[in-house]
Amino acid sequence: MLELFETNPNVNVQEAEYQRLLGLPKHYEMRTHIRELADAARQWYAENGRPWFYARQTDALQLANGKLRVGGMEFSSKQLHDQFTEAQADRAVLVAVSAGRECEERAQQLWRESKPDEYFFLEMYGSAVVEHLVTVASGRLCSWADQQGAAVLPNYSPGYSGWDIADQVRLWNLLQPNGARHFAGRLDVLETGMLRPKKSLLTVFGITRHLEKARSLARFIPCENCSLPNCQYRRAPYQHAPPQIEDVRTLLSHALENFDDRNNVFVLKTGARYTINPRALEKWSKERLRLEFLRDGGVEAGFHYEGTTCSNMGRPLEFDYRVRLAPPADQYRILEMHCAPAPGDTGHPFQCEYLNNAAALMDSIANEKPLLGRPLNDVLNWPREYNPSGCFCDLPRREHKWGLVLEVIHFALARHEQALPDGQAKIVLE
Repeated sequence: MLELFETNPNVNVQEAEYQRLLGLPKHYEMRTHIRELADAARQWYAENGRPWFYARQTDALQLANGKLRVGGMEFSSKQLHDQFTEAQADRAVLVAVSAGRECEERAQQLWRESKPDEYFFLEMYGSAVVEHLVTVASGRLCSWADQQGAAVLPNYSPGYSGWDIADQVRLWNLLQPNGARHFAGRLDVLETGMLRPKKSLLTVFGITRHLEKARSLARFIPCENCSLPNCQYRRAPYQHAPPQIEDVRTLLSHALENFDDRNNVFVLKTGARYTINPRALEKWSKERLRLEFLRDGGVEAGFHYEGTTCSNMGRPLEFDYRVRLAPPADQYRILEMHCAPAPGDTGHPFQCEYLNNAAALMDSIANEKPLLGRPLNDVLNWPREYNPSGCFCDLPRREHKWGLVLEVIHFALARHEQALPDGQAKIVLE
């Protein structure tokens, strides 16, 4: 049974990967102040960082009735289930990586010292370390699988598209008991699925013995998003980066202002392409949205949704959404999400699914929290089905409404940021 634990893995973040996470073009040459900041972050981490990774194989993989179970624990990722099914995976390797608490503590210290540029570059270097550790772990697994006559599938993590970040807790519950002697003081998983330190990642690699499938289908080849240089097990060239654990746009540094050729730096992406018509976003942000700016810089958002049932004579529906966001320094991260019928609503009991199983429907509405723990900017890249039907009977319709709510909030806050001097979105109430 494979088990790996390394407390001093080689960290050799490639310049191109570091530059990509900084949000700079591929062929951009860092000079002067930007070069100094980038090198200072790299040097500090080389002297003080304490990275680690842990990997453990599990043969307790079950794929039945559309469900994915690992070690007896059921997971909600349809994409991972379908990948494992099609590739006929028979095992999985659970992996945890972290850039270490020191990196996060130092970044917080820099922020408190009013050094946003130094904070930004260390934050991005920490993200680069996490991606590098996943790459190193992937290389080790490819070597091990090759000796077993097997192949490694691309990794996937809670928080990626289609996998609720709350499943981090379940994945942690599988990893932690077996690796307890290694994890003490190194990693904590909150109830929301957020990790502490945040420069960490939990992920799953599938293992298959059906090499012909792994070789013939590009989506089963992890090499295309693996930047490990000179790998003897490479089956395809590196073409694109894995999903970023954070959105660099939410942390853009003042040090990049000259490069970006803008007068203001904003936390939220400006000029965003929304799935909702901008006129509708503007109308709903004025008529249905309420924003409350908290003393710590966070935001409480309330949205009132109005629609109709798809049957039963189109009964009116009213639901209230509530979202709490972290301060802009923490990327407007989504901390809380709630959805429930508005007081006095009489339409929701007439939904077809409510009539079939009222408890199950209302439980789904209350407990589905897409993008929880992720930056608000992530709604712009969240792939979901366009389903504007007014009722809440199935997941695509409910996700469409959550996407609508989050886009309205993003639209309103982005407008608010641009109206403030120097793009500073921090507000302190009187």
